[in-house]
Amino acid sequence: MSGTEARGLGGDGTRAVRAGLPEPVKYEPTLPGPVFAAHFHLPGEPTGPYTYGRDENPTWTHLERAIGELEAPGEDGVETLVFASGMAATSAVLFSRLRAGDAVVLPSDGYQALPLVRSQLEAFGIEVRTAPTGGDAQLGVLDGAKLLWIETPSNPGLDVCDIRRLVSEAHARGALVAVDNTLATPLGQRPLELGADFSVASGTKQLTGHGDLLLGYVVGREAGAMAAVRRWRKIVGAIPGPMEAWLAHRSLATLQLRVERQNANALAVAEALRDWPEELGVRYPGLPGDPSHKIASQQMRGYGCVVSFTLPTRARAERFLEALRLVDEATSFGGVRSTAERRGRWGGDAVPEGFIRMSVGAEDPQDLVADVLSALDESAR
Repeated sequence: MSGTEARGLGGDGTRAVRAGLPEPVKYEPTLPGPVFAAHFHLPGEPTGPYTYGRDENPTWTHLERAIGELEAPGEDGVETLVFASGMAATSAVLFSRLRAGDAVVLPSDGYQALPLVRSQLEAFGIEVRTAPTGGDAQLGVLDGAKLLWIETPSNPGLDVCDIRRLVSEAHARGALVAVDNTLATPLGQRPLELGADFSVASGTKQLTGHGDLLLGYVVGREAGAMAAVRRWRKIVGAIPGPMEAWLAHRSLATLQLRVERQNANALAVAEALRDWPEELGVRYPGLPGDPSHKIASQQMRGYGCVVSFTLPTRARAERFLEALRLVDEATSFGGVRSTAERRGRWGGDAVPEGFIRMSVGAEDPQDLVADVLSALDESAR
């Protein structure tokens, strides 16, 4: 059964395992190896799908089909484009859709690199407006904008906005909507099903899950808009290597297994932190008492693997990180090995000095909880 045929099967696990696979050919591998090619045999007119390595690659094609099946299962007319990184994918949407004199709405509490993007957009004569994710505050600055950029849950604060509501309002005012789906993954949230024009993500994170490659992607259903994104990719050459694309596709087979385990572990860690004697300001959309829980439960099928909390001081946070034994101190998130960091060390995020972002991995939950609680206790001495 090919990946295309598997689109008719409803289970996330089945879809993840089989998505994007080519039609079976006797004696051929089920997932062909990476195609390393700068150019292809091209006699006569260039009418075939593969002409030059910056434009297309068979390994990308399999991965793009797989991601499309996960982001929009069973839906025809959806196109996926893969990129060298999540920021390459983000830039492709923003810079292919916006021109001097346009206005764009970004989240004020989004990914740390967005302020860099803002500076470049403004240098090109594009008006940038910002508002927080929580409370659907971006609606307040939407009038006249050409594009609304949503990040939900937000990174690192884990606030959530109502995608359906924002999409409806944006479309009524003539704006397109792109949703950064990195933290949720396609198994946790499907922005196109909620009405968005683009679903954009860093495949570096939980989608591929092993912390060993950089990848980004854009999924959309409007042919003209996606053609502009494709043209931008061609112009700037922000393409993934075939090995990275192949590793990403291979990793998708375990996506559902990883997501279920990591999300369950994240909830266990969040509950333990919530019940700790100190008030830690724990944020996790899966906690019933979390400010994001109500909206998240209406539009998400899983709450992600990231938990955040705040220790009283920078020194306490650093002692906590040093006391961890199972959890590595590292940036990024979504990997099978748990990581944590004091987010304020980078600057750029509006968080307290003691704010911790923890990416919960696939270790045994009792081991993780014990490690976190032991580190909290040790750091308090």
